[in-house]
Amino acid sequence: MDPQLSSLLENSRTQMRRGVLEYSILLVLQSGEGYTSSIIAKLKEVDIIVVEGTLYPLLIRLKNQGLLTYRWEESPQGPPRKYYTLTDQGQQQLSELDSTWKELVRSIDAIRSI
Repeated sequence: MDPQLSSLLENSRTQMRRGVLEYSILLVLQSGEGYTSSIIAKLKEVDIIVVEGTLYPLLIRLKNQGLLTYRWEESPQGPPRKYYTLTDQGQQQLSELDSTWKELVRSIDAIRSI
């Protein structure tokens, strides 16, 4: 593959993943609380690669928007961990994003059929 085309493709993939990262985090947390490393591990399981330096600011933003709350818990293996949980508002946002995602998938499928 042409190196320039390969670079453009990788950039497009990165932008698409970045666009669904907030949604992905809310989906991970819908099943219960999680701390940063566990969230990263769950995302890696489905090939969404994210690093702590990207995740921390996003978690802070989601918390500041009222979508997440957190609590501190001592860890037997190092410093205390911050466990994040969806708030009622976060659950509502996730529900809205679910609807938006389904609508987007339907639209893309329709375009493919043209």
